[in-house]
Amino acid sequence: MAATRYNSGDLRRQVGSPRAKNRDTKETLCRNVVIYGHCRWEDSGCTFNHDQNKASGSQTDLNSNRRVFNVESPSFTPANQQQSAGKKSTFSSQAASAAPFTPRGVGTSTPTLQQANDSTIFNPAAIREFTPQNYDVGNTISQNGAQHVTQDGGLYSDPFSISSLGQTMPPAGQYNPYANDPNNLAGAGAGLYQPAGFGNGLVHPPNYHLYQPPSELYRPSLQPYQRTTYDFFIPKDRRENLQKKLFHMQQLLPNSGLPNLDRWHSLFPLDTKATRNSTCFGYPSWMYKAQNNKNGRHFALRRIEGYRLTNEKAILNVTKEWKKIINANIVTVHEAFTTEFFGDSSLIFVYDFHPLSETLYDHHFPPNNSHNRLRNTNKIPENVIWSYVCQIANALLAIHNAKLAARCLELSKIIWENNRIRLAACSILDVLHHDSPNRKTIEELQQEDFVKFGRIILALATNTPTLNFNNIDAALATIVPRYSTQLRGVLEWLIKPSAPGETKTVETLLGGMTTHLANFANFVMQESDEKEFHLMRELENGRIARLMFKLSVVNERGDSCGVHNWSETGERLLLKLFRDYVFHQVDADGKARLDTNHYLNCLSKLDASSEEQILLTSRDNATVFVVSYRSIRQMLDRAYGELGKESKPSATGAAI
Repeated sequence: MAATRYNSGDLRRQVGSPRAKNRDTKETLCRNVVIYGHCRWEDSGCTFNHDQNKASGSQTDLNSNRRVFNVESPSFTPANQQQSAGKKSTFSSQAASAAPFTPRGVGTSTPTLQQANDSTIFNPAAIREFTPQNYDVGNTISQNGAQHVTQDGGLYSDPFSISSLGQTMPPAGQYNPYANDPNNLAGAGAGLYQPAGFGNGLVHPPNYHLYQPPSELYRPSLQPYQRTTYDFFIPKDRRENLQKKLFHMQQLLPNSGLPNLDRWHSLFPLDTKATRNSTCFGYPSWMYKAQNNKNGRHFALRRIEGYRLTNEKAILNVTKEWKKIINANIVTVHEAFTTEFFGDSSLIFVYDFHPLSETLYDHHFPPNNSHNRLRNTNKIPENVIWSYVCQIANALLAIHNAKLAARCLELSKIIWENNRIRLAACSILDVLHHDSPNRKTIEELQQEDFVKFGRIILALATNTPTLNFNNIDAALATIVPRYSTQLRGVLEWLIKPSAPGETKTVETLLGGMTTHLANFANFVMQESDEKEFHLMRELENGRIARLMFKLSVVNERGDSCGVHNWSETGERLLLKLFRDYVFHQVDADGKARLDTNHYLNCLSKLDASSEEQILLTSRDNATVFVVSYRSIRQMLDRAYGELGKESKPSATGAAI
């Protein structure tokens, strides 16, 4: 359009100038036809000629007298838009008597669905509101605000309701908070074990992979003095295990229906089975995790259901003796008491709580989810069995030296955690059988401990639960091809009765397996050295944390020590620039530089007071300093000491 030249004066005459109104415009060719070839207002009131064949001589004058386009020239406006508000618009009589517009299908009194031949015409009024089939709104029976019964007896669940989520899950599996997979998500029929009266609260474990180190296969080639970021922290599996322990220690079950006892609250069930089992104690027993009201520590409570205590001395004498036993392979007993908060007379034993533990029975004889039968696992290595022998012998040595007997030695009453086992049901039978008329002596009970000890090891060596033993001699004969003759000799000594006049002792047992005791002690000391190595690395992280505390205290501090804007004056300014040098660096594009290696490297050099010099610049690049890490460390200590002189000593925290 800009390349087209035309006469702006003639254009003004076309759009309604005084001279254009006095001449006949019917013979004048419309300029839109000349420029564009057509006129969009031809049928809307444009009074100019739109037929180029009938153009008059005046059109020739228009083309010959064109001048350069003037930006002040008005654009064309249709004649019907130029009429004033007082004038009546011209409509034909036929248009005035036309019927109002009505969409097809809407004008009928009863909306109906379109027929097949009108399927291409969209009719919103003919679409009915969606309603689930066989669902009567007037006859619904609400259940917990999430489920409804339909007319045909079916059940309609609201998929957006949290209360119905647990009911739509697969059949509930066994819930084991001690296991590595507490929700049993890996097995078939996974679900949560919830006894009667429990709510549908779901357990959502946190994301433990906060930082995942790269694979060893793609480990970069580093110099001997170089380290990666993950070399400064503990291994990922050990860190994840510790975080899981903390999570299970704080785990709660909302709306559990469990009562709060006198000095215990937040009870959490630890049993992996909902069925009652009274084969060991003669009474049904349950395990709970609870928190103490006084010290805030978590303990494991074993409840003996339906037991009525007749002699209070049974609790006092037993717990007094068992509290003195502190052993690495025994779960410490703290106290015992009776309660009626569960709706019956129950006896409660308080033990130490060891998170992420599972029974030795569940660890080596896990149930088969498809048939609910015990699955025979692979052969247990002999060194693992010998470690179990050494640990149980260590526990019995402490118990027998205290003139007591373990009595309750079963696979389901021994907990396992990373090849560490602990006797978890001591002192219970002493209380339950305190006034029994057929009570045995301590010497007899100690001899029975050896028999139960041997049956446990034999069950592990043959991959057969203790309750399934029918022939002990045949079971002993089957372990010879798989294990050494020394292990069989130890099992025979434990299970078979001793010769007349001889008494089995733990010292005799330990004297016959000194080699395995030495190997086990070596393994324990190596593991201790590894843990100490990781602890030393965490110790260095603690030194860096103290430096961060000091820098945070000094930087960005306002008026202090009688000085206005104290942190921005004197040598404290260099500390602020050092903070920017470590944490506020940017790349060439102005984006933040996130480099953990740089942070640790700078703070480690600051902690060591290195003589290496660095360049510190202000944010406006107007001030530049060259200073060493040693000088910065001295400035930091002086600034922190200056604050310490005017501050009062803290009553709750020590100085950094």
